[in-house]
Amino acid sequence: MVTLEEIKLAQKRLQGVAVRTPLVRYFPPATERGYGALEQLYFKPESMQPIGSFKLRGAYNKVASLAPEERARGVITYSSGNHAQGVAYAAREMNTKAVIVMPRNAPKIKKEATAALGAEIVEVGTGSEERRAKAEELAAKHGYVVIPPYNDEQIIAGQGTVGLEIAEEMPDVELVLAPIGGGGLSSGTATALKLSGSRAKVIGVEPALANDAQQSLRAGKIVEITAERASSTIADGLRTQSIGALNFEHIRRYVDDIVTVTEDEIREAMRRMVMNARMVAEPSGAVTFAAWLFHREKMPESAKTVAVISGGNAEPNLLAEILGGEWKAE
Repeated sequence: MVTLEEIKLAQKRLQGVAVRTPLVRYFPPATERGYGALEQLYFKPESMQPIGSFKLRGAYNKVASLAPEERARGVITYSSGNHAQGVAYAAREMNTKAVIVMPRNAPKIKKEATAALGAEIVEVGTGSEERRAKAEELAAKHGYVVIPPYNDEQIIAGQGTVGLEIAEEMPDVELVLAPIGGGGLSSGTATALKLSGSRAKVIGVEPALANDAQQSLRAGKIVEITAERASSTIADGLRTQSIGALNFEHIRRYVDDIVTVTEDEIREAMRRMVMNARMVAEPSGAVTFAAWLFHREKMPESAKTVAVISGGNAEPNLLAEILGGEWKAE
């Protein structure tokens, strides 16, 4: 299990690399229903990171923890986009070759950003297990060091710096919402908060169409969903078929519950973030706001809530469609 000391070491490694993102108060319009006057919501916009996503934290911490001879061999990872950029960015900063295995349906904006950082991209099918297998095959063939997207202690520690920052800036926070894909961000954030002595409840949020983490927590064991189902959600960063084994251990110990949101709710959360908060979130980043907007009855009462907005790398065409569309779920 990841320790508080490991998360603090990651925080030192990330100084001058990752942005210490602020907590930004959300002031909803008077027309927004169901908002209590005593409820305060704060966004933690990881979209402000150099790559537009929290993934820089874990990727950089992992690559920085490698021995010089390991970095000299080059690194490889498998990702639908944001972790890909994180590894590519870290590798470029440390003069290391990076190879990224990405699904064919990864957003164009993320593929282009990864390539622009100097990484070599290998495309495979849509399944998360398929890209993991390809990365391991290439690592065995060429000697690359695999940088897992979430199932790794150094990755968890790096993502845990999000929780550390929340605890330091808002010691009296009562509820923290974190997206769940493979589980790196949620497990790291929850671990950092609980080990820091925070009394905050931590709730993971994932799409209803890819609710493997929620099923796993309910069943007490890891549940895997099909690649077809996982890839059906608009939240491309959360299209994992199963949660990481190491992440699951941390989530069982430190995450209080997991809620799910619908595709329409994710779209509406994205729209309201732009229109009401003047902030852009990609679908995976907007799930926490969607949970706060539409499912507060499923979560503990809280006067101070932080919603981690994991990234802002939204496809321009998708964003335009959402901003021009109408809300139909109500």
